[in-house]
Amino acid sequence: MSISRPSRHPYDPLCADEVTVAVAAVRAQRPELTDPRFPIVRTALPAKEAVRHWDPATASARAAFLVVYDRADAATYEAHVDLATGAVTSWAHVPGVQPAIMIEEVMKLDDIVKSDPAAVAALARHGVHDLELLQVDPWSTGTLPIDGVSPGRRVIRASAYLREFAEDNGYAHPVGNLVFAIDCNEGSVVAIDDGPPIPLPPESGNYDVGSVGPLRTDLRPLEITQSEGPSFTVTGNVIDWQRWRLQAHIDPFEGLVISDISYLDGGRRRSILHRASISEMVVPYGDTSNDFYFRNVFDAGEYSLGKTVGSLSLGCDCLGEIRYLDAVVADESGVPHTITNAICLHEEDYGILWKHWNFRYVNEPEVRRSRRLVVSAIHTIGNYEYGFFWYFYLDGTIQFEAKLTGIVQTRAIAPGTTPEFGALVAPQLDAPNHQHLFNMRLDFEVDGPNNTVLEVDAVGRPIGPGNEHGNAIVARRTAITNERDARRMCDAATARTWKVINPNVRNRFGEPVGYKLVPFVGPTLLAAPESDLATRAEFARHHLWVTRYDPAEMHAAGDYPNQHPGDGLGNWVKQERDLVNEDIVVWHTFGTSHLPRPEDWPIMPCEYVGFSLKPVGFFDRNPALDVPPPAAHQAACCAEQDQR
Repeated sequence: MSISRPSRHPYDPLCADEVTVAVAAVRAQRPELTDPRFPIVRTALPAKEAVRHWDPATASARAAFLVVYDRADAATYEAHVDLATGAVTSWAHVPGVQPAIMIEEVMKLDDIVKSDPAAVAALARHGVHDLELLQVDPWSTGTLPIDGVSPGRRVIRASAYLREFAEDNGYAHPVGNLVFAIDCNEGSVVAIDDGPPIPLPPESGNYDVGSVGPLRTDLRPLEITQSEGPSFTVTGNVIDWQRWRLQAHIDPFEGLVISDISYLDGGRRRSILHRASISEMVVPYGDTSNDFYFRNVFDAGEYSLGKTVGSLSLGCDCLGEIRYLDAVVADESGVPHTITNAICLHEEDYGILWKHWNFRYVNEPEVRRSRRLVVSAIHTIGNYEYGFFWYFYLDGTIQFEAKLTGIVQTRAIAPGTTPEFGALVAPQLDAPNHQHLFNMRLDFEVDGPNNTVLEVDAVGRPIGPGNEHGNAIVARRTAITNERDARRMCDAATARTWKVINPNVRNRFGEPVGYKLVPFVGPTLLAAPESDLATRAEFARHHLWVTRYDPAEMHAAGDYPNQHPGDGLGNWVKQERDLVNEDIVVWHTFGTSHLPRPEDWPIMPCEYVGFSLKPVGFFDRNPALDVPPPAAHQAACCAEQDQR
């Protein structure tokens, strides 16, 4: 079986038919696989030249990339399938790795624990006798050893929570000091860490309308209407808005991906970013107790971030004149499933774009309203929700914002105990301290593929010749010329930014065109440098990395972080490749250290982190001068002119 269809963007995700073709090809052409599972089925990334020169009028080659796991021999394979012919064009065993934890493995945990006599007895010792409403959550185990379990087995740890009814918030009632180790291939409990029992926290943690009491009655409707429709158009997964053009889709590893980003300037379409995505994210917990010390999760590489995307609903997740893009995600048996409304597209008013009142001569100021295109998706990973929002502005600015919400992770503590590594959010309920650290892979293409990164600091000069009054401020520029020097840190004192320039393209002032990364000045990884986690999450120890582009280097902690001792950026920069006037990739780590508070319970208000990309000499002047005045202001000006 093969598939053909009208031309699509080279980065467009696989449709359901293409998933079916790819999986069927592997099953038919690799008959030696006795129990194949398909953790990843996605579009094979084409050569960058194919994207740069894509012509919508011409059909482009389509191929699928698959990660295949055979439970029978516990082996991982990678495959490429030509979708035009249905042929498996490459097949390779990847030794010594474990693919991401699969959703089907997570969904079996409850039954595995409930059917194990030793686990049931342990739960009984902790006061849990009715197993009907038991909730069991998975925790990737990294490379931390488990007593009695040999390395190399496909193992996850699991913790238990007790619900009072099916929809109950189980995180209000964690079973303390009890951890199960489960072999996913055997479907069995292989170890139990059973400490002294702790009473279950007594309070409910429900937050639905029926649980929170009387609702406010003084919030009046807030409606957003665009009587003539939105200002953007959507063709497949390609979006045009104002001068912007971009492609958006859901990748099963990275989640929301934005690619082929360009701006139409004076009739010339100018590239800015080739591809941007969350390459990895880590959530390490800072509690040292036996049921928490191992808890750190790589939500992209260990849990397949894209598979956790949810359907969005009008008036709840998105407000206004909305358009949606669906996502097709394959389950581990290779069956495609469509997530409707996975990506939301809309416009938002964003206040004043620019304004000035020439009060000496003019009665009315010149003012323009800002608006932005919003491209968003929301991923639910266990107890947390992560909203990923890309904003595109009329002045050439690009912004990324992650919105963190959901339910904080909890731990039962004995009555009267004060948490050392967290905070009480309810009686006998501790929310441990933790971090959320994201790494955004930014494959820049500022007016072409060859770029250079400059670190720019605003510094004051000491008093001296030419600065007699000590007021001089200059921009200190440091070129990042080699990967050995490409681990960089934020500096709020110098308002540090990183400017990506194209030395081959000059603006009217003779300066190279550029875009600057304005970072979110937040924490880096707090785990001790010699810890297991610091090796596995080395990307999170620095705010910025720069590498030479390599199609095999896509994920900051490597392609297979599950039960892996560490890979990714720390290893890649050892190549010490030159970075001047090259095809480069910028990797930005940002996030927050979350010290929970009572106000985060039972559900957490959004926390915001992110960064901006702003043009610096990319344009010759303000590119938003041609934005028309607001309608109300324009009407008032016209009325005044009529009166004259």
